[in-house]
Amino acid sequence: MCLIRSVNILLFLHNIPTTGTDIDCILEGINKYLLLLAKEQIRLAFEQSEKEVQDLRQRTKEGMQTARLSGKQIGQASGTKFVTKKSIAAKEIILKHNKTFGGSLNDLETITQAGITRKTFYKYKKELLSKMAG
Repeated sequence: MCLIRSVNILLFLHNIPTTGTDIDCILEGINKYLLLLAKEQIRLAFEQSEKEVQDLRQRTKEGMQTARLSGKQIGQASGTKFVTKKSIAAKEIILKHNKTFGGSLNDLETITQAGITRKTFYKYKKELLSKMAG
């Protein structure tokens, strides 16, 4: 916050008005110097923020490694299915109405009836078929 404030002050001072005298050479030099100083402070601020991001990533990575070593599961275990009320209802509709399972609706009609996407329909259909086979 302090760095931003000093950059604002430097940018404000950058436009020191000239007087129309010989001192203008000095004022132009001061203006150029203040602009360079502001640019340098902005660069330093970006470097600091990038360092903080890298530090956060490193701490997160280390924390995850520590958690794994102590037996914690990071994320969802592979092969697990997330069951929702909507998926249960959609699978019931598929089982009841789709021709593959003895119903009267084709795949597209079943998709509309269940209110799910084509990809989801075929995923559920595959799950149901494998459950019936197994």
